[in-house]
Amino acid sequence: MQQQYKILGMICSGCRKKISERLNSIEGVTADIDLDNHTATITSDKTTELAVLNKALEEIGNYKLEDPAHPGQTSFVKPQDRISPSSVYYCPMECEGDKVYFRQGERCPVCNMYLVPVEEKHTQDPNYQPAYSSAHLPENFKDHIGSYYCPMFCEKDKVYEEKGDCPVCHMHLEPITEELVKNAETHAHAHHSHHHEAPKVTDEMAGKYYCPMYCEGDRVYDSNVGCPVCGMDLVKYPEKKTATYTCPMHPEIIIHEPGDCPVCGMDLVRMPDKNEDEDETYQILRKKFIVSLVFTVPVFILSMGGMMLDFPFSHELQGLFELVLTLPVLFYSGWFLIRRGWVSFKTMNLNMFSLIILGVAAAFIFSIAALAFPDMIPHEIRGHNHGVPLYFEAVCVILTLVILGQLMEALAHKKTGNAIRELMNLSPDEATLLINGEEKKVLITQVKAGDLLKVKPGEKIPVDGHITEGTSNVDESMITGEPVPVEKSINNKVSAGTINGNQVFIMKAEKVGDETLLSQIIRLVNEASRSKAPIQKLTDKVAKIFVPAVILTAAATFIIWQFFGPEGKRSLFAFVNAVAVLIVACPCALGLATPMSLMVGIGKGAKNGILIKNAEALEQMNKVNVLITDKTGTLTEGKPSVEHIETVQEDRALILQLAFSLNRNSEHPLSGAVIRKAQDENIPPLKTEGFENISGKGIKGNIGEETVYLGNESMLTVYHISIPENLKKKAVEIQSKAHTISYVAQGNEVLGFISFTDKIKESSKKAVKRLFDEGIEVIMLTGDNEHTAKAVADELGIRNFKANCLPEDKLNEVKRLQQEGKIVAMTGDGINDSPALAQANIGIAMGTGTGVAIESSEITLLKGDLSGIAKARLLSEKLLKNIRENLFFAFIYNVLGMPVAAGLLYPFFGILLSPMIAAAAMSFSSLSVILNSLRLNSVNLSK
Repeated sequence: MQQQYKILGMICSGCRKKISERLNSIEGVTADIDLDNHTATITSDKTTELAVLNKALEEIGNYKLEDPAHPGQTSFVKPQDRISPSSVYYCPMECEGDKVYFRQGERCPVCNMYLVPVEEKHTQDPNYQPAYSSAHLPENFKDHIGSYYCPMFCEKDKVYEEKGDCPVCHMHLEPITEELVKNAETHAHAHHSHHHEAPKVTDEMAGKYYCPMYCEGDRVYDSNVGCPVCGMDLVKYPEKKTATYTCPMHPEIIIHEPGDCPVCGMDLVRMPDKNEDEDETYQILRKKFIVSLVFTVPVFILSMGGMMLDFPFSHELQGLFELVLTLPVLFYSGWFLIRRGWVSFKTMNLNMFSLIILGVAAAFIFSIAALAFPDMIPHEIRGHNHGVPLYFEAVCVILTLVILGQLMEALAHKKTGNAIRELMNLSPDEATLLINGEEKKVLITQVKAGDLLKVKPGEKIPVDGHITEGTSNVDESMITGEPVPVEKSINNKVSAGTINGNQVFIMKAEKVGDETLLSQIIRLVNEASRSKAPIQKLTDKVAKIFVPAVILTAAATFIIWQFFGPEGKRSLFAFVNAVAVLIVACPCALGLATPMSLMVGIGKGAKNGILIKNAEALEQMNKVNVLITDKTGTLTEGKPSVEHIETVQEDRALILQLAFSLNRNSEHPLSGAVIRKAQDENIPPLKTEGFENISGKGIKGNIGEETVYLGNESMLTVYHISIPENLKKKAVEIQSKAHTISYVAQGNEVLGFISFTDKIKESSKKAVKRLFDEGIEVIMLTGDNEHTAKAVADELGIRNFKANCLPEDKLNEVKRLQQEGKIVAMTGDGINDSPALAQANIGIAMGTGTGVAIESSEITLLKGDLSGIAKARLLSEKLLKNIRENLFFAFIYNVLGMPVAAGLLYPFFGILLSPMIAAAAMSFSSLSVILNSLRLNSVNLSK
């Protein structure tokens, strides 16, 4: 049976993943979670009580299921425990009018009643409409363009003159723009009700930063401040693509649209784009790491050297030197880590940064206290020459190593915005508009539906439309993935971003802007990348357990020493040892554990033709049970080649020589295959005269005293040339194997034919068999026709395939398999594959394919060889094992040091934690992590 519930408390994809995993772990229950509609569809063999489901959700956070038929009546929930899906609460007595709050469980400051979800107020009024929204702005906004407003409209129509945060809800204020006001007015005139649309990148988002986990939906930031929910680095949306033009004779003239030079009247030419700074995050981290390293080295020398040498200055002065040198490391270089750790505790989303702030804060505060009040430190934990223990070097080393790990991750990962940028670059910036027969260069944004556009040879088609005059061959591989350009004539459809061949044609614009097929592909890629649930890092999983354990150990240490410590010093020993536990518990090598393995693993993969762009893909690679593969360029070579030459009586070499001679004058897509074949066999061309291209049929020319024809059956029919029956039967047989046929005739006699095909790669059959043997189901999805798809599938032994697939069809197939609980990998090489590559659990691109496909994927096979998938699976297994070993080495020395810090050895040997023990733990753990990571280089991926 099936039942649908409303989910309370789910606000991001991270919530969705947690809820889905917990509900699906209940025996006999299958749960499908819809983030957009906040619903859970529960399928089970027998009735599962709602209370059982909610009890399971209580274990993972403030989530609750509610029966939509009886909202709020499933069971009584105390006001302070009620959860608002929008995280907005109000006083039921409305003591402060419409004022709202944003934290659950708080009380009204006037009447002291518990605040309740604002949705309870809305359900009481079926005609409720918010006073203001993005679709219904206050009237005064049109008079305050350039000012700022709160997106929650906490203070109604109030505007702010300076950028900042809302004083009520603390959300970032948003600018009031002309486009914002215009969109609201358009919305009002159209009488459309406001609804949530699928997220897509807008011009306003260009250059802004967003969380790659989309923890806060579409929220963007002006700088990389780190996600306040998950603590990850923010990623930058591509800058808005703008074109500038200049005059070749007057370079000082720079204009943002095509036209004539105002000085000399020459046509303006487009200026080359400046290289965008794609590594801004890396550059910032690099700068912080250098600063941190410069100050950490002298601190380390002062601290460690002081244990073995006698410096010519006092221990107190040494401590002051260390403090001064530590300040830039803590408050400049490492402050972003401290901020992330603080947020993790505020949200109780414990992760690696939680451990960092715990250890660093404890070490820094303790060292300051020891420096200011040295007499309070027990002599049992004093170090060299009875000096007070200072842990400034621990603060510096921990932060520096973690920054190094972040720097390595930034270097190893590519930004997810690159795929969108690559797709945007496919669209031309300008078009040739025909006005009363005259040509005019205009920006692509100025083209309107109904305009007549001229498309010249080699140009990208600017918008979607149909041809009104002329014919040409159009390269549509970005849409269909097929290598052979398509012949287009009057009334045939053409799509934006596809490339015109060798002829000129005039087209009528039909779909422009966001309506073009290219824009739809961009939207699909963006939606697919956003819909992916985040995969929690192994480090963070460990930290979720380790952080509470450390805090409990520190608390237990304090309590035990408070009761059993030395008389008169119990509180002092309790405090010092509890802090010591926090200091030694922070593994300084934790920040290196994953990045170090990842860097070595990426290097190992690159040597074997595997480019890995994120660790999350590797975490799931060895769990894949379904592989969806494109045909063209993935299983096949991706370009036409001469497969067979059939003769009637004449010499095979003569047929190839005649075809070669004609094709030297042709721009037809198949001509290149004939030329390559003839050159490989060292066949010389013959002189050709009177060459003619018969559109849609073939080519002909005079060679010697005879007219030679090369084309399809229609061409021979036009010139009344008959084809022998036995040759025609052979042609039909070969065509059934998805080959393209071109007949060769001399005079009135057919000499034979040449067949063309997109040849299957030599490695594909072996690779598909190996994947079958490993238990992976292989499915082929192609934009090619049914006959070609079946021929390739039969030859490779692939049982499941689909033909005539558009980009959206491939995307929907990936989604369908994921809904069945499958872990899906997708391989492809074309722009048409990019939405499915982005949606799949793991996208695998062929390195021989397009930049868009490569950017949309997590793994790239540089050699374009499908057998690389098996190697990637083995590398995934070895890398994950290495990361787990690194985490063991990162923690083990600290775990062993915690009992010493807690004072376990004090009753027997009088030993407490000293800086020497803490330093030894740091050194051994870091060295072990580095040496263990280097072991990955010895892995053999060819097994």
